[in-house]
Amino acid sequence: MYAYGGRRTKAQQDAATVEIGYALVSAAFAAAVLFGAVAGPALLFDLPHLLSETLLRLGMAVAPMVFVARVVSVLVRFRQAAQPSHPGRTNPDS
Repeated sequence: MYAYGGRRTKAQQDAATVEIGYALVSAAFAAAVLFGAVAGPALLFDLPHLLSETLLRLGMAVAPMVFVARVVSVLVRFRQAAQPSHPGRTNPDS
């Protein structure tokens, strides 16, 4: 919640809000695409019941995992990028 010993600025709060929104939207998109790729054939074609059921269950199991993994990876990358390379210095060349 606090950055560098003080409260976050409005710009930092806005950047975090945008990054959270991006993480959620991109994760939902990735999960939907993966679900469509795995379970799509079961929904589009007349497959044997066991294969159709397996593809649907696999899609429903993998999509939430991809969603969570994408959200975590985007937010961790954002947090790591927010830290300066030289703490306490305002100019990287100083």
